[in-house]
Amino acid sequence: MAQLEPLFPSDVIAARLETLAADIAGVMSKEFAAIAILKGSFVFAADLIRALAAHGVNPEVDFMTLASYGTQTVSSGTVRLLRDTEISVAGREVLLIDDILDSGRTLAFARKHMLERGAAAVKVCVLLDKTSGHATEVADFVGFSCPPEFVIGYGMDHAHKFRGLPFVAILRQ
Repeated sequence: MAQLEPLFPSDVIAARLETLAADIAGVMSKEFAAIAILKGSFVFAADLIRALAAHGVNPEVDFMTLASYGTQTVSSGTVRLLRDTEISVAGREVLLIDDILDSGRTLAFARKHMLERGAAAVKVCVLLDKTSGHATEVADFVGFSCPPEFVIGYGMDHAHKFRGLPFVAILRQ
């Protein structure tokens, strides 16, 4: 039976989003494209984009769907592009928004893909960084450092469950 151990409550996430949005607004060009990597980032991306709007930043938003976990709690090691963006990124600064930076494979794949499509620069924003210095990819903007545990909630799932939790929790099985 699954048990949840709360890690980041919703009020702490909301406060951190405000500082992340301010940091991003201060660095990114005014015409950047925000690309949310689905599915896990959808809640974080929506809240971040609203926080950016409160800072006078209104990026063009699109989505790409990548998969490497399936229904498992560890990555398969292979990243698959299931849905690409529709907007042009050629000559533009891109902000990739993802839920977790772990091995870095998914974000490295997404960054390379955006650069191959002609992006002028690609920055990365993640809610959680659980790399402890061993990722192949580095995020430019990080919500929280995260212990090396399987986490759910705030858009992140296990086997398509728990996405609707308003907080991030460690899943204990």
